[in-house]
Order: sequence, then C-alpha cells, then structure tokens
Amino acid sequence: MSTINYFVPKRHALLNLFHTWLLVGGSLALFVICAFVFFGPAGIVYALVFGGVSLLMAARVSPQLVLKMYKAVPVGRERFPAGHAILDELASRAELDSRPRLYILPSDTMNAFAVGRRHDSALCMTDRLVRSLSRRELAGVMAHEISHIANEDVKVMAIADMVSRFTSALSTLGMLTLLFNLPAILTGGTAGVPWLGIVLLMAAPTIGALLQMALSRTREYDADLGAAMLTGDPDGLASALAKLEQAQRQQRGRHWEGVVLPGGRVPDPSLLRSHPDTGERIARLMALKGSSVKEIRTGTVGAEMPGYNLPRRTSPVPQIKPRWGRGEEQRYRDHASRLDGMPIMPAFIDEPDDQAGVDRMLAPPQGRPRIRVSRGGVYW
Repeated sequence: MSTINYFVPKRHALLNLFHTWLLVGGSLALFVICAFVFFGPAGIVYALVFGGVSLLMAARVSPQLVLKMYKAVPVGRERFPAGHAILDELASRAELDSRPRLYILPSDTMNAFAVGRRHDSALCMTDRLVRSLSRRELAGVMAHEISHIANEDVKVMAIADMVSRFTSALSTLGMLTLLFNLPAILTGGTAGVPWLGIVLLMAAPTIGALLQMALSRTREYDADLGAAMLTGDPDGLASALAKLEQAQRQQRGRHWEGVVLPGGRVPDPSLLRSHPDTGERIARLMALKGSSVKEIRTGTVGAEMPGYNLPRRTSPVPQIKPRWGRGEEQRYRDHASRLDGMPIMPAFIDEPDDQAGVDRMLAPPQGRPRIRVSRGGVYW
C-alpha cells in the first residue's frame, strides 16, 4: 500500500477549466461557422437557438433511461457489500450532493462509466470488471468515475457530443446540397456556397471529432488525478489501468496478431484516441509518489504491473506526445508533497491486494445492449 500527499492549487484548477472550455469553445465556433456558411448571418441565430434548446433537453435526460438502454441492472448492498462500502466513502469524500446509484452491466468486457450530474447520478461497471479487479483496484476505478461526476465531466462531454453531432449534420446537409447542384455547376452555374465554405463543410466533422477526443483526453487525466486524491492510493488505479489495457488487447485478438504481427499491434495515433495512452496515465499516477517519469518509462517503476510493458509496434504515423516537461512533472510532484497525508481508504486497508471485488456473477447476460459508446458519444 502507498500513501500520498495531495494538494490541488487554484492555478491548476483554473488552467484545467480554461483548457476544457477552450476545446468546447472551439467546437461551438466550428458549429457556428458551418451554420454561417450554409445559411448566412441568419444561420448563427439558428445555430444558437437550436443548440441551446437541444442542450437544455439533453440536460434533462434521466440517468435511469440511459442505463435502461444499456440493460444495466441495479445491485443491492446485500449482493455487493464491498462495492457499496467503497461508493459510500468516495461519495462522502467527493462531497457529492447525493450518493450515486450502483449498477452492474452484464458484459464480458471490462469497463466502467458514470452518468448524470452531482445531484442525480449513477455509476455502472461491467460484471467482468468487478470479478477481475481486486478491491484496491476497484476503488481506484470507482474513484475515477466519481471524479467525473464531481467535475461535471458528463455534462461537458454531452455538450461537446451534441455540438459535434450538429456540425456533422450541417456538413452532411451541405454535401447533399452540393450533390443536387452538381449538374448546374457542370453546365456553368454556381454552387450557391463559396468553395472555401465547401472545403470547410467537408473538413468540419473531422475537426470536430479531433476536438472532442482532445477534450476527452483532458478530462481523463484530471479524473485520474482526482481518483488519487479521493483514495490516497495512486497504485490502485495504476494497477487497474494496466489490467484493463491487458484485457482489451486480449479481447481484440492479440493472440492472432502475435502470429501475424510478431512485434505487436501498431498503436493508434495519439490524436485519434478518446482516452490517453495507458502508459502516460500510469506515469502521471506514479509521479504522484515521487517516481520520475524517466524511471517509469525505462521500466524501473511500474514494471510489476500486469500488461504494463506488453510489446507493441512503432506506429508509422508520428505520435504527438502530451506536454510532460519539467514544469508538468514538478506540478504533479507538488500534488504529492504539499498535503498532510491522506490515508488509504478504509474499505480495503486490511485486505489482501489480490482479493477480488466480488466472487460471483452479479448480473447474468441479457443479450447485447441497445446502444453503444463510441468517440465519447452514445449511439443507437
């Protein structure tokens, strides 16, 4: 077990808030520009009114409705006492307006997510996840999701997803209009939309998706940091992340890739990820304990975590590394050194590290869910 000292200065909170809303503002600006290109000055008004009404409606969507679409089932305290004990402590430490409800999703994948806002929220984990992680690791994952709720990340990502959908819809409408006007253009007519606007409409969905994924990566880093603050144990979440990475690689058929691609799978470019690289996330968590990034990346620290150093091929696409200079590392060290010493969570302080969160299936399979999650959004 490890303990850390943790302090989040106002400067870090303001910087994170600025980064988040800068990306959201970029998405909104892209949407407004597309509306202007397609409808002219009136398009700006249409975009603001339609977007505002849609966002208000999205904010009123009940978490229970989303979970019902996923076919998630509530789990009582008598069936999952360890999970409820951890959730009680985390909700208290995060000072949420109300305690989130706990749900289990019948699935053979390892995943967890949060829905709702501070006053009405729920935390959902897959059945395989709670049976695969130790209670210490489970507490880290649950703390990560609680941090999303406390930081209103669900609301922020919903706004970004809605704006991205509107932008894609405008782009599709513009392309259809161009297609219908193609005969007139070929006979010497005009497209009705400037060619620069056409290029923008074509590129808008890709630009919007990149902004949305960058926003998601930013919120994931902050949720990792918040989880370490809530539990006082960065090792728990770091170990869980390593297990999740290993499980995802195995589920995607890595054993076949080991034959076809002996060097491992080509990683996705960093720009095309909705979540940060697992190695970078673990590195930042380990930095809270005082380990240097160089020690972690060379395998001196963290090598004992399962799946942390699984082989992978070098991507032919240039990887854009997150900023992790001396200033960034020092900021994380400050979090670890300027606290009075937060204790390990009592929910698992006296239990073995390898004790599973639960030893039986909590939710039998009920078929495939009606919706799926992709690129930070929810799709039918």
